[in-house]
Amino acid sequence: MPSAARRIVVSGRVQGVAFRWSTLQQAEQLGVTGWVRNLPDGTVEAWIEAERDALDRMQSWLATGPTSARVDGIVVREHEPEGLTTFVVR
Repeated sequence: MPSAARRIVVSGRVQGVAFRWSTLQQAEQLGVTGWVRNLPDGTVEAWIEAERDALDRMQSWLATGPTSARVDGIVVREHEPEGLTTFVVR
């Protein structure tokens, strides 16, 4: 079971630029479980679960995003993991 979880909301030009699909690829590379989705206000929300090192690397990637995106900021909140076993785009 993952040791930690984070809910991260990413703002900037993050919708319509393959942000969610790039997040899925990065999560799979790092062994991170959870999900990512667009929010109505134009931000992207991600729930990530993993060991802390992988979470830190995923958070760093989300703070930059894919080359097609422009990340203006992120909001991070720590949570208890739910024990998710895959990463999906919602």
